[in-house]
Amino acid sequence: MVSDRIPPLISTQLTHLLAHCPISIKVEQMWSGCMNSSLLDHFTLVIPFCLEYVRWDIIYNAIYPLAKPDVIFGPEDEHFRPYRGTIDSKNALTDWNSKDPTRLLTLVLELRDLYRDYQKKRVAEVDDERLKFEISTMLSREGIEMLMSSGLDKPEEVKFAVPLLDMDLNKMVLGSTWRHQQKIYLQVIYPVGRKYSTTPSAPRLKLVSSPELKSWFSVEESRLPAWLDGMCMAEYLPTLEEMLENQIREAVALVEVRRKFITALAPHFGRPIEADPVFCRKVSFLASSGTFAFLVHISIPLQFPKQQPVLVLQSSQHFNSHNVPIKSPIMNDYPWSPRWETSVMAERIFDFLVEECLNFKRYCNETMLQQR
Repeated sequence: MVSDRIPPLISTQLTHLLAHCPISIKVEQMWSGCMNSSLLDHFTLVIPFCLEYVRWDIIYNAIYPLAKPDVIFGPEDEHFRPYRGTIDSKNALTDWNSKDPTRLLTLVLELRDLYRDYQKKRVAEVDDERLKFEISTMLSREGIEMLMSSGLDKPEEVKFAVPLLDMDLNKMVLGSTWRHQQKIYLQVIYPVGRKYSTTPSAPRLKLVSSPELKSWFSVEESRLPAWLDGMCMAEYLPTLEEMLENQIREAVALVEVRRKFITALAPHFGRPIEADPVFCRKVSFLASSGTFAFLVHISIPLQFPKQQPVLVLQSSQHFNSHNVPIKSPIMNDYPWSPRWETSVMAERIFDFLVEECLNFKRYCNETMLQQR
């Protein structure tokens, strides 16, 4: 939510940037740069790049909101001069129009593209034969980003963000409301050396996905294929992508398995009062035992039915000293087999809770007595 202390022309541009940017940019901090400190005209943007983040300060002038902003890059990018030598060329600043709400978005995306070119040029200048070879084998891949990383207290290394899978992940799950395009990347980190070895060691490898994707597919649970001696990245990627594509298709099928399980619970618990209709990861029911009414929260893991659901009971009549409904500890120690039919799974959970809800009722009553 953009603050009402931002001048209208600036606020309109910032709002448009946050709402329409194809990548997930965030505002980290805002402050005033003018004598009228009630107006916010400076802010820091946190911009994803190469599976990390760069922070750029956007400097407007609240007294002269029609003026184009300045951009201050991070101290590690002091040599990044995106518009140097292009004074006569048309760019997002020479074409600035403060009354156009799209101008800031255009500027940031243009600068990010130039920053990608800047980092690519820095990496190309590294005196490392292995790196030069690896880059040459991956040039045909679109969307690769690279970052030169160095510092006084850490060795020089080059990081790659390699986009994987030529498929639209947003369309793999029906009903998903993801605003940004979901992606899976391979992060590749090479230490910078000076000599080319006939059997170079494996780079550091890690799968990374968009944060929102974790509600459906967890790359942390994917085991990377082995890196064989003498292998290069162009040989490694096809094997990795074949493995991921199979796992993605399995994840699609598991959504329907979880959906059938939720459906199988209804004959025992009644109609859910809340359910996750897209990923089928959570469902809640209202239940009762005599005059004791309570909620049953069921969390279904991604690897269901290999992993059993987690159960939590919540009283609708008992509250702790902070006026928060009392909940049971997490319960996952109940009869379970991934080989059972979903109807049997649902029945066993119901039978378990018929007895367990009595223990939970006693727990609630004891908690209330201790609070008196």
